[in-house]
Amino acid sequence: SLLNSSWMDLLVGSSSEIGQLFDTKVFDTAKLTQTISRAIKFVDKEAIILDFFSGSATTAHAVMQLNAEDGGRRKFILVQLPETIDPQKESDETAKKVAQNAVKLLDSIGVPHTICEIGKERIRRAGDKIKSENPKTAQDLDIGFRVFKLDDTNMKDVYYSPQEYSQDMLAGLESNIKDDRTDLDLLFGCLLDWGLPLSLPYKSEQIDGCAVHTYNGGDLIACFDANIPESVVKEIAKRKPLRAVFRDSGFASSPEKINVFEIFKLYMPEDANDITKRVKVI
Repeated sequence: SLLNSSWMDLLVGSSSEIGQLFDTKVFDTAKLTQTISRAIKFVDKEAIILDFFSGSATTAHAVMQLNAEDGGRRKFILVQLPETIDPQKESDETAKKVAQNAVKLLDSIGVPHTICEIGKERIRRAGDKIKSENPKTAQDLDIGFRVFKLDDTNMKDVYYSPQEYSQDMLAGLESNIKDDRTDLDLLFGCLLDWGLPLSLPYKSEQIDGCAVHTYNGGDLIACFDANIPESVVKEIAKRKPLRAVFRDSGFASSPEKINVFEIFKLYMPEDANDITKRVKVI
């Protein structure tokens, strides 16, 4: 049984491993990379490892370490509530000291006092440590990661019936996108809408004064600026992306918005019949 197996020797967490990365004790108990590595070895070397209780990000550490050892291409997804670290809420003196160490560390790198930030910093330090300790086998090791915060839709919530609308409300309805959303919020929202992976590369560049975002070499190209000139639309169309996205408020009038689709048909005649499926205005 599990209770009588050697697994039990690995299940009890220790803070010493993560403490070595930070030169101080910042976590009371943490899963051991050895424990997680042993479990991960049962699955494919290109598996995606999901940890719903990330804590100190041991799973990410274990995935990177294993990839360095056996050349695997595993990926990790970690989920963690942004629990606040507050030494004053700890009744035990040892736990309070650990929390104080964590707060001091997080202050030194200028980030909020949450468990998430401890995990993010651990991934950075663990990745650098693995590469420095394995110069021959880990030079091409991917130690990058992205951080996403769960939020609601980018679109404004509209609950009014037609008879409830008034002239005074029209200004607030000019854009259907929430005012606090950034270009990256919109870009990754589009990736989710189209079912595209969030882990692939993207780049941002300036074209005629507009910010243009290219995802995975052209699987999607987006521009969310206001008053987008025709030259920018033409440049995007020339690159023949699989998908293109613009913001509705990026065009001053309906004819300009319709013209976007005509420009894409001109530069992509072989896909003219599918342009409305590949070009979206949100």
